[in-house]
Amino acid sequence: RGVETTQEPVRIVGLSATLPNYGDVAAFLRVDPDKGLFFFDNSYRPVPLQQQYVGVTEKRALQRFRIQNEVCYEKVVQQQKMANQVLIFVHSRAECAKTAKALRDMAVDKDETRLFVRADSATREILQEELPNVKANDLRDVLPYGFATHHAGMTRGDRELVEDLFADHHVRVLVSTATLAWGVNLPAHSVIIKGTQIYNPKKGRWQELSPLDVMQMLGRAGRPQYDSEGEGIIITAHSELQYYLSLMNLQLPVESQLIKTLADHLNAEIVLGAVQTIKEAVEWIGYSFLYVRMLRNPALYGISDEALRTDPLLRRRRLDLVHSAACVLEKSSLVCYDRRSGSLQSTSLGRVASHYYITHESMNIYNLHLKPTMTDIELLRLFSLSGEFRHITVREEEKLELYKLAGRVPIPVKESTDEPSAKINVLLQAYISSLDLEGFALSADMTFVQQSAARIMRALFEISLRRGWSHLTKLTLSFSIMVQVRVWRSQSPMRQFRTVPEIISRKLERKDIEWSRYFDLKPQDLGELVGVPKMGRTLHKLVHQFPRLELSATVQPITRSMLRVELTLVADFEFDVKIHDFTQLFWILVEDVDGEILLHHEAFLLKSSVAEEEHLLTFTVPILDPLSPHYFIRILSDKWLHSHAVMPISFRHLVLPAKFPPPTELLDLQPMQITSLQNKALSNIYFRRSYREFNPIQTQSFTELFRTDHNVLICAPSGSGKTVCGELAILNFLSTMKEGLCVYVVPNDELADQIYEQWMLDFGSINQQVVKLTGESGPDLKLMGGGARIIVSTVKQWDALSRRWKQRRAVKNVVLFIADELHFLGGEEGPTYEVVISRMRFMAAQLQKKIRMVGLSSSLANAREIGEWMGVHPKGLFNFSPKVRPIPLEIYLQSFDMQNFSSRLLAMGKPVYNAVVRHGGVAKPVMVFVPSQRQAQLTAIDLMTFSETFGTQSFVTNNRSNEEFADVTKAFQEPTLRQVVPVGVGFVHDGMSVQDYESVMTLYREEKIRILIAPQTLCYKLDTTASLVIIMSTESYDGKERRYVDHPIASMLHMMGKACRPLVDKSGKCVILCHTPKKEHLKKLLYEPLPIESHLDHYLHNHINSEIVTRTITSMQDAVDYITWTLLYRRLTKNPNYYALAGHSHTQLSEHISEMIETVLADLIESKCCFMDDDFAIGPLNLGMIAAYYYTQYTTIEVIASSVRAKMKVRGIIEILSAASEFSTLLPVRHQEEKYLKIIAKKLPNQLPQTALYHDPNTKANILLQSHFSRMPLSSDLRSDQILVLGESLRLIQAIVDVISSNGWLKPALAAMELSQMVVQGLWNKDNILLQIPHFTKDIVARCEAYKGKGPIESVFDILSLEDDVRNDLLQLPDRKMVDVAFFCNNYPNVEVTFEVKEEDDVISGESVQVVVRLEREADDDDYNDEEDKESWPPGKVCSSRFSHTKMEGWWIIIGNSTTNTLLSIKRVGLEKMQQTTLEFIAPEAGDHNLTLFCMSDSYLGCDQEYQVSLSVAAGDDSDSNGDGSSDSDDGNV
Repeated sequence: RGVETTQEPVRIVGLSATLPNYGDVAAFLRVDPDKGLFFFDNSYRPVPLQQQYVGVTEKRALQRFRIQNEVCYEKVVQQQKMANQVLIFVHSRAECAKTAKALRDMAVDKDETRLFVRADSATREILQEELPNVKANDLRDVLPYGFATHHAGMTRGDRELVEDLFADHHVRVLVSTATLAWGVNLPAHSVIIKGTQIYNPKKGRWQELSPLDVMQMLGRAGRPQYDSEGEGIIITAHSELQYYLSLMNLQLPVESQLIKTLADHLNAEIVLGAVQTIKEAVEWIGYSFLYVRMLRNPALYGISDEALRTDPLLRRRRLDLVHSAACVLEKSSLVCYDRRSGSLQSTSLGRVASHYYITHESMNIYNLHLKPTMTDIELLRLFSLSGEFRHITVREEEKLELYKLAGRVPIPVKESTDEPSAKINVLLQAYISSLDLEGFALSADMTFVQQSAARIMRALFEISLRRGWSHLTKLTLSFSIMVQVRVWRSQSPMRQFRTVPEIISRKLERKDIEWSRYFDLKPQDLGELVGVPKMGRTLHKLVHQFPRLELSATVQPITRSMLRVELTLVADFEFDVKIHDFTQLFWILVEDVDGEILLHHEAFLLKSSVAEEEHLLTFTVPILDPLSPHYFIRILSDKWLHSHAVMPISFRHLVLPAKFPPPTELLDLQPMQITSLQNKALSNIYFRRSYREFNPIQTQSFTELFRTDHNVLICAPSGSGKTVCGELAILNFLSTMKEGLCVYVVPNDELADQIYEQWMLDFGSINQQVVKLTGESGPDLKLMGGGARIIVSTVKQWDALSRRWKQRRAVKNVVLFIADELHFLGGEEGPTYEVVISRMRFMAAQLQKKIRMVGLSSSLANAREIGEWMGVHPKGLFNFSPKVRPIPLEIYLQSFDMQNFSSRLLAMGKPVYNAVVRHGGVAKPVMVFVPSQRQAQLTAIDLMTFSETFGTQSFVTNNRSNEEFADVTKAFQEPTLRQVVPVGVGFVHDGMSVQDYESVMTLYREEKIRILIAPQTLCYKLDTTASLVIIMSTESYDGKERRYVDHPIASMLHMMGKACRPLVDKSGKCVILCHTPKKEHLKKLLYEPLPIESHLDHYLHNHINSEIVTRTITSMQDAVDYITWTLLYRRLTKNPNYYALAGHSHTQLSEHISEMIETVLADLIESKCCFMDDDFAIGPLNLGMIAAYYYTQYTTIEVIASSVRAKMKVRGIIEILSAASEFSTLLPVRHQEEKYLKIIAKKLPNQLPQTALYHDPNTKANILLQSHFSRMPLSSDLRSDQILVLGESLRLIQAIVDVISSNGWLKPALAAMELSQMVVQGLWNKDNILLQIPHFTKDIVARCEAYKGKGPIESVFDILSLEDDVRNDLLQLPDRKMVDVAFFCNNYPNVEVTFEVKEEDDVISGESVQVVVRLEREADDDDYNDEEDKESWPPGKVCSSRFSHTKMEGWWIIIGNSTTNTLLSIKRVGLEKMQQTTLEFIAPEAGDHNLTLFCMSDSYLGCDQEYQVSLSVAAGDDSDSNGDGSSDSDDGNV
């Protein structure tokens, strides 16, 4: 069934002893009877088997044992006379020794020992020689006589010795348990099975050997190649003779035993997800051996001939069986069984039962009798009532020993020892106490009890954990560990180290010292404590290897009912893999003040590789009403007793946030018609989208948006049409204002791209130009001044552009500012978003002009404060409830208990398919969001497999032609897409090619495929919607923290908002699959308005620095005033504890802000970004100006400034670049990516140090940069990461150049410029520059180097100068690729540089020197005659096949002295056709100087130019002037 379900071929090979109904087994295994079935009866045995059956009529046990020994000895002697070895099977370890000794005694009594070992033989000497090596006393007694024993209780050395001696014929008679038959291939001529009864502790009685055991034992009779026949002798009770005769002569068919445990197996399938309805359960039974036997032998299974005739496939009988099993499971609370629909859904109890292999009877008992306040006595009594022990009875001969044991165990047993439950209780305690037992049956019972105890106690622990019972959770976990380590809680924790002697443990237990004090003792103290000074050092080492965690926590109230806890964990012990294995599991429990209720629990896995690091966990807990004085955070080890830590969280000074105001009520208004815009051109925008009227939210806010110029804040669920609300404000702006700009800001590029493409069409139709900012200041200012009135920008782009608003007229010209997705204020982009909005409000106040603010957001709990901050009047505030949607959204939450993330995803596969089938409707589109790119592929394959298995063709839509579809499928580059798209399933991810991405999206938009799967990180890029959205797991791996973290709540809301198709569906559906502990938290966040808090206090440094550079902040008071414009200032008083503020008085607020500002300024001053003089005036320094101009973090500039050296080369600059703080936040590190990075790192030219951390994003950035220069192939994930790194690198390299220039160093500056060229072209500076031409390989370059023409081919211009036929012969490229080569070569910069030194004859030392440099691009006149060509590829646009970002050429003009490594002056310019700039520097000391003028490209290798500048400097009046270099960053991109 698994093969058919997963479509993964698994070959099944069945091996068995000879069976009478082998055909039934073949049918069960789906074997082809003609090809795959091979049946060999006894006649095919390699050695024919002679069988003897001996029946013993004696009933009394002792007499029966004596008779069996006599018969056995008689048979052994017969075989010894024929010099045959004998293998005797008995059924217990004790019986092995007893039988061997009995046979030896008989041989001695009858003086027949010579039959087993001759006195003069070498065998006797060998046995005597091996005797000292034997550790088992019983074996030592019998071995000299030629007898031996073998069982699992012996040491490995003894067992191997016996096997070798028997194989070499030195041992004639071997007495063994069945272990030898199953585990070791050691044949003998004769096999004797002495007795056929074996004790079954599960049933608590003696029973006959199973047919399989008997066949296996007799299979050892006869040695191939040595014996002509083997002999098997069975000594059994006379009454069982007929059974064994039938058995061995193939008269008893094998029957199914499934019905006995059908309910438990059905529960396991339900938990697995393989069975979810009664119909599927009926199909499941159809795959069983039970079904085969019911068809073959219906009478035995209670099926009449009439029933078989009317129902030949036995569907009714199978339905009765599964219905009965489902009812039993429902009664035990293991499943939820809906009799009407037939659906079967597992419960938490059912999952525990399946995971720990507990029967439904036991689970029913636990469900009825478990109580939250159980004591040790009650817990052990409940354990003894488990269904697993229902067959265990108390035998008469055991009562005395049980009575003695009951007096020695530590926990009292209330029941009489005559009760089976008392026996189980006593045996478990005896096992933990390591007490010795006498009776064999009692030992077997104890083994069975302890094996079950580990499972059962773990199951009870899981049940208690899920029910939130704190006391019982701790108690059951303690007992689980006690069973595992066989140590009581009252005993010394040192007993858990097996190397500590018993006498030392007892001495420690006699000392009245708390365990926590042991960690403070020195080795000498510990040695004196136990009276053995030599043990002091050993004990001290073990004490400090005992698992212990130190914890600290901070709490932040999110709402009045939810508390956010940040828990920091540090391992306070020496992690030793030999003792602790590679991981240690701990349980984190949050208890109420009484320690009765568990408010939160989660598992924490400490890995040996990161044991010394600090670990941060974040979770939320509910705040109980009334407020408790404190909570307790408790950490318990999963494997070690007494390894725990407790931390109280006091609420004495907790100030809860104020109650949030109620949401805006959605009024029952008549929908506003599109014609209400009263402008046909404007109305046509919406008519083209098939809109006829505005939805209720748009209708209610229409007047404020379109007919006034008031500030407005609209908060509504994602998918409610808020973008249209923003458009209404824009239409009002276009209608009423002839001048000014509208800026529309969104958090990320993906949303900006979608809006830009949509508005290009919509507003283009009314002749309004829309532009999207690029992130580069120069081009962006040109765009804003080029006639466009609507600007689309990301938050970071607008932040970078508006920082210098005082000098930029275009920024001052903004009159409408629309901030979309404002709920991102609480996310990663939040601090920057907050600063941008605060700056726009501040700018309006400073300019004394009206800037209309329009905010769009998801539903917010504190929307009123956001509105007040943005200057929104109460009339302009619309904060609708999350439940108010134009198209209702049905949300289904399904939780999964598995702790392991991968197992949880695996378990979600079938529920995703079921959700598609159940909620997706007929041919409705479905979007599935998964945690990662790899999971997108796996889920697509799973859906395809399930679809084919269950015959579902609902994924395939009808509006497609097979021929067209086949062509599209063949064009896919991803092999997985070729498999899944034909069945209607597609997936996209960041790493796939643009062609594949566009093809899949086109198929989905045209509804040719029905299911689209995407990683959650792609949710903003997708511009489509669906009828059903499935969020498969709400967590993803964070490589920086090396743990799984929750998806940002903003992303969750955006994904949910995709389940909305206006004008198509009447409702949307969203299915969220999550981890069980996260369920309640998700409910609160998704069903209630979202509370937004500011995070600006953690990211103030860069923003304060930028304001210092623009002179907005020139004093401490200015900095405090700056804070008052932010949302942070307003939230400080509303939720003070969230910001570590003790209260909300004016004094506390002032002190907190002052301290915050002082800390930030101190950090900036320390990093040399700004200064503060004696009068407390604040001003910028060069590093701060560079950081603000290039939009880099102050920590990055600090690293650059402290790392650069005068003689640094490219390798060092790569290391500085990759250490930038930007990569720490930007670059993701995926699960198990470290090993791939290690493999790549070994192949890099610049090897990383041995101490490199491969989970560090900065290390990854270094690897990706070097692999880019080496042009190494990468996986799609790493390729997408590499694109991110390259996009950030150019800006950072320019900052590095400026920092180096500030130091006046020439060579490292040139090296940094070369690095910029390497980044753009994907080459090392030592590589042949021809390799930057598209499609050029090393082979082509080798042919060019070997060319013997008029001149060598060394540059791009040499390729252009070749004759066509010569060039074609050299390159050997098809025409399509030759077009790319020609395009690159024609765009390769051919720049003529001229320069002039002003007043060259009058240069005086210490005075200013000016050099005018003119750059002119040489291009054919007809290259840009066509304006369309000029727009598509303007002059100066960089052509590179290895750099996917759009880039314009930049040139550094430098004057320096190569001899002294001095950089005198530098400027960076852009170049289209012609550019002129002036370099100015201080003339060096008097004399003749040979300076060098460098013209360095930032994009192309091989086009740099340098010219000698001879300068004669005359002595001045004051020749003390130095020649410091100057950096003019602010004039960059002229």
